[in-house]
Amino acid sequence: MHTNHQPIFGLVDVNSFYCSCERIFRPELRQRPVVVLSNSDLRGRNR
Repeated sequence: MHTNHQPIFGLVDVNSFYCSCERIFRPELRQRPVVVLSNSDLRGRNR
């Protein structure tokens, strides 16, 4: 019996989750655009 397995990929939009949580604690952000940024300079460094 031969089965051909195809990879399955999923995408999770965690940035939107962070914004939704912040809007719960800071209602003044509810009708405003919110941006999530990261400091990519620290990614992948091993000191």
